[in-house]
Amino acid sequence: MKRFAIPKMAISMPLAVLAAAVLIFINEASFQKSTEAAASIEEAQQTRGAINKLLQHMLDAETGQRGYLLTGDIRYLEPYNMAVADIDQTLDALRHLFTPYRDQLSEFGILSRHVSRKLAEMDLSVRMRKEGNEDAWKFVLTTDVGKEHMEAIREESAKLASNSISKMEQGQVQIKKALELSRIGIGAMAVAGLLAFYMYLLQTKALLVAGKREQESLQRERDFLEMQVRERTANLAELATHLQNVREDERGHLARELHDELGALLTAAKLDVARLKSRLAGNLPEAAERLTHLTNTLNSGIALKRRIVEDLRPSSLSHLGLVASLEILAREFEERSGLSISTDLESVELGGSAQLTVYRLVQESLTNIGKYAEAKQAEISLHNFDSYITVEVKDNGKGFKLDSIGPGSHGLAGMRHRVEAAGGRLTVSSAEGNGTCISAVLPKTL
Repeated sequence: MKRFAIPKMAISMPLAVLAAAVLIFINEASFQKSTEAAASIEEAQQTRGAINKLLQHMLDAETGQRGYLLTGDIRYLEPYNMAVADIDQTLDALRHLFTPYRDQLSEFGILSRHVSRKLAEMDLSVRMRKEGNEDAWKFVLTTDVGKEHMEAIREESAKLASNSISKMEQGQVQIKKALELSRIGIGAMAVAGLLAFYMYLLQTKALLVAGKREQESLQRERDFLEMQVRERTANLAELATHLQNVREDERGHLARELHDELGALLTAAKLDVARLKSRLAGNLPEAAERLTHLTNTLNSGIALKRRIVEDLRPSSLSHLGLVASLEILAREFEERSGLSISTDLESVELGGSAQLTVYRLVQESLTNIGKYAEAKQAEISLHNFDSYITVEVKDNGKGFKLDSIGPGSHGLAGMRHRVEAAGGRLTVSSAEGNGTCISAVLPKTL
């Protein structure tokens, strides 16, 4: 029977070899999975970093574009052009990262198209600004197309970033599974197994800490970007107000030049014609008739000059006050348009800039009524309260739907910006067939 006995060495050796082979296989498999998971996490971090860079470059490009459109300063094109170049590089890097993944590559294609449309929209507005096409670039600037593209870019970026986060979480889960498999495989290895387990715990902790740091860093970056957007929006609003004030100053300067220079010339010409007419009245009837025609022409020119000066800068504001200026404005518009305009105006105490704001609001409202409302009657009211005043312009025209007000409504947008810059609030009420009411509340302190 001994010759049929299997030696213990013959059993233990294959078992030992098998156990060693299984242990090596487990260790190799665990190592491979951990390496793949770490590479996946690193790739996900690179992807998120590239997405954040893309959003930052889009913000820089939009800021440079809007700065150039609003100011015409060519220096704003330098950050714009740099951001556009960086956007192309970042898109290439993202395309390289997403190439192995068909689903994410498809989503990246959508993001790339939105970016291309946003860049095309910005390039179009910049080119129109360079070519002097004011109405076109202002229309593009005030539309919601650029905003929709940016929102779409943020939405697609958030989806891709979410996929990266999921990939990181899957990598962490994979690492944890590898650690558990390693614990089972090397549990019998005593100190070596404990050491390996301890090392993997350290690795896991490091990954979790790195992920937490990355989350905190991303949050700080988001907060910083939001702060930059708020600051730059405030700067652009301040710049728009400054440009509006400069425009009013230029209009005032032009009005003074027309009044002083052109008015003096027309008056002198009228006096010369009167002298010639007094000398030639009895001798040359035909010449006297032509001089009378010339006198009427000069009177028309003087009246036209006076109307242009008043449109540019109403002198009645400084000489007669706000109430009298609004009465004059209403009567002159009534004569030109044929509308019946009633007024209910209380005396108010306002500074020069606030008076001009109220005057321009009423002037622009009457202009809109004459152009679009098809109204027969209009009413202007100005009321005085303890700490604020209210101004209201109503008509009985055809009205319109408030949700139909498009980005191209520059008149309403200009009125709203002027009132808000003065610390007030503008309200537009209208419905089809029920006329329109434009009202504003302004504080007395400004």
